[in-house]
Amino acid sequence: MERKKTYRVWVDITNNSPDCIGEPCYVAGNFNNWAADGILAGVIPSVGERIQIELTDIEEGDLELKLTRGDWATLQSDPHGRLMAPYTFDVTEDMQMYITIDAWRDKFSRSTASPQVHVLDERFYFPRLDVHRPVWIYLPADYEVSEKHYPVIYMHDGQHLFDEATSVGRAGPVEWMVDETIDESPNNAIVVGIAHAPTYREREAEYKVGLSEERTDYRGDLYLADIVYTLKPYIDRHFRTCAAFRSTAMVGSSLGGLLTLYAGVQYSSVFGTLGVFSPSLWIGHSLYEKLQDDATREVLSLSPQYYYFYIGDKEERSDKSRRPGEMADDMKAFVDFFRDNSSATVCLDIDPQGKHGALYWQKAFARFFAWWCKQDIY
Repeated sequence: MERKKTYRVWVDITNNSPDCIGEPCYVAGNFNNWAADGILAGVIPSVGERIQIELTDIEEGDLELKLTRGDWATLQSDPHGRLMAPYTFDVTEDMQMYITIDAWRDKFSRSTASPQVHVLDERFYFPRLDVHRPVWIYLPADYEVSEKHYPVIYMHDGQHLFDEATSVGRAGPVEWMVDETIDESPNNAIVVGIAHAPTYREREAEYKVGLSEERTDYRGDLYLADIVYTLKPYIDRHFRTCAAFRSTAMVGSSLGGLLTLYAGVQYSSVFGTLGVFSPSLWIGHSLYEKLQDDATREVLSLSPQYYYFYIGDKEERSDKSRRPGEMADDMKAFVDFFRDNSSATVCLDIDPQGKHGALYWQKAFARFFAWWCKQDIY
């Protein structure tokens, strides 16, 4: 593979915040694998003054940066304490970029969850997996003062859905802002967020499904069965839900997106809508075989489901190819195949600037929710 051209980038940082003057300021980005304390820019100067750092050997293309004071708890924020998207620049030559410090995230309340978010159970028991996991629930603002019943969305990776305080990520604690999205919408829903396993390997095993007996280490089928036969009945008993198929959705991203797709096929009479975000389709070959099975196609034809597929055009596969756009190509090919092998209503959402991460899923969820509420779910 031909090596990309490299350039020098000067980062000019002006301080507008009276906080943390004299403390070290670091630059983290995609050029140093998002090491929060990787490159020291200098000490934070007095208000109105600036520091500058030169970055060398920066590859051409998108350069993404964030400022920290040494770890992800001390990220730069906007003046209101919200984390910002990375500064992004298209590097095509030696260049200078300008950044302004307005505030620091740790100077504001750690939790960003709205009052509608509650811990359903710190240790909800999933019997088939034989594990206890935290589960969160979002209840609409009018839940306590009305007698209405609400549609329900079941979501994976619950740590990242509602609150920066529980979110983790390669580039900092970015949350999906599910609660803010519904708070600001004229439509309401209950959202159930299920925490993923504490380690990457455990999460991977629980989010992968073995449709044959060859992979006994995959536990996704047990996890989905626990949602369908244990968690969902509990939610329907204890909350005013619209429990019917048409009012029940599942949303997930990456491996959780692939798992959501499996859930729609495996439990087509339970989940009426599936939000499939950035799925790892290259490891889902057995799904193609299942969709071509006559029995599966007959079952799917009886369930008028809705599928919302999202992908970013700049996402890269994590296998050997790693070519930007390849995940989008995978998605387009699968959606064509899926339309030919099911009777589902399909929406395909491709973000031309989208990359693999919560910042983009946050925006995609807002579009998904607006689209979902236009379907026959109430």
